[in-house]
Amino acid sequence: MTLLKVEGLDKVFGQHYALSGVGIEIEPGEVHALVGENGAGKSTFIKIMTGVYTLDAGTVEWKGAKVDIPSPAASRKIGINVVHQDRHLVPSFTGYENLFLGLDYPANKSRIGVNWKAMKRRAEQLKNDFGVEIDLNKTADRMSPPEKTMLEILRAMMLECQLLILDEPTASLTDQEAERLFALIGRLTAQGTAILYVSHRMDEIFRLSDRITVFRNGQKVATVVTETTDKDSLVRLMSNAEVKKSQKRSGKAQTGERALELNGLSTKDGMVRDVSLNVGKGEIVGIFGLAGAGRTELLEAIYGLRELKDGSIAIAGRRSNAPTPNRSLENGVVLIPEERKRDALILGMSIRENMTLPVLKRFSGRLKLRSRAERAEVAAWMQHMDVKAAGSEQPVGQLSGGNQQKVVFAKALLSNPVLFLCDEPTQAVDVMTREEIHRLLKTQADRGCGVLFVSSDLQEVLDISDRLYVLHDRRIVAELDNDGVTAEQVLGYCYSHGKGSGHHG
Repeated sequence: MTLLKVEGLDKVFGQHYALSGVGIEIEPGEVHALVGENGAGKSTFIKIMTGVYTLDAGTVEWKGAKVDIPSPAASRKIGINVVHQDRHLVPSFTGYENLFLGLDYPANKSRIGVNWKAMKRRAEQLKNDFGVEIDLNKTADRMSPPEKTMLEILRAMMLECQLLILDEPTASLTDQEAERLFALIGRLTAQGTAILYVSHRMDEIFRLSDRITVFRNGQKVATVVTETTDKDSLVRLMSNAEVKKSQKRSGKAQTGERALELNGLSTKDGMVRDVSLNVGKGEIVGIFGLAGAGRTELLEAIYGLRELKDGSIAIAGRRSNAPTPNRSLENGVVLIPEERKRDALILGMSIRENMTLPVLKRFSGRLKLRSRAERAEVAAWMQHMDVKAAGSEQPVGQLSGGNQQKVVFAKALLSNPVLFLCDEPTQAVDVMTREEIHRLLKTQADRGCGVLFVSSDLQEVLDISDRLYVLHDRRIVAELDNDGVTAEQVLGYCYSHGKGSGHHG
């Protein structure tokens, strides 16, 4: 019997159809991938299936019977659960507390207080059933990204989940951490749980899924059997066009000038230890390391978000003592942070306000803002970056993830930077937007900017970088010219526990 059958699904916001006539069928125990460009309607569909939005037309059948899903509680009750890209855990609660949050706690015999022994027995049994290794005594804020993902999945399975929706589950995981997730998915489907897998990572889609449904502009354009299709065919269905591949640059600029130079950099919190590296003007330099290696912390230290203990920073040949975000902007340094919604955008403000916030002085007259000049420049950047929106006054929180990231880059470019610090800049964006971001960074490098590029996707680092540094335990353990370097070589340094550091051609 088909587990979920959706027919003729519509969702309208104002005059805009976010979904129109959508249909999909999901079978028990299958991995069913859902793909499409940012803004194709995937998130809206998930929110309808999980009771966040109500549908405007169409029918939903669950195990052969028509159902209404008026609330998240109703969705969970029938057996549908979701693990979002943005984790929904209480940071100060332990794994056990997050696991049972909102559920009926096992009570003591006296009916007073919580039976912690019974809770822990139930949790340990669940861990054993699904082969999950995770310390549930830890608070969520001390857990790594894969541990948080596993915890959310365990929580879903406590609710006797029959359809688990995974929304960009590997967005912040390294390849090795993703393998643990894939093994768990295999165990879940073997026990009959269906997975709706939403991801922009094509390799994962083809590795894990049995069937793939493609959304485009709020409509379903096809459902295909994974074995009978390929990446190019899927991209054509998603975009109705061929994806433009960013070309490998003919060669990095050899000016000899440096956009960034670090010597013996260490932070007071110990998250960066004795790091020395450089980025030439016109060069893209990659940073790779496993989770906890200190990639994000290094970029934050350069930008001025972490207090320095030792070492020096030079931007375009000028020493930068005690950097702060404001001084970094003045020196031509921009940070594209990993958490764009939290750290790069003010979601309730408009696209225009977000773009020009760091450079408002440029549009300030004697007594008031030169709004005409501001709006003209924002409009030009929206066109240049191909931001899909109703207009520059639309709240940025209403945009798809890929369009939000385009706004982040436009905001950075408005500052006329000499150095880009990019932390997971293509995380959870579609394949077309990913290629656009790669082309943009290569264009900026060709114009003489320096780019320091962090990604959990090792192949992406190898695809875009001229050189790369390998981080392990918050230190540089290798510097590699990206000429014939293999993923296996890079991973070898990650697991070398700091041995053999130095320059390796």
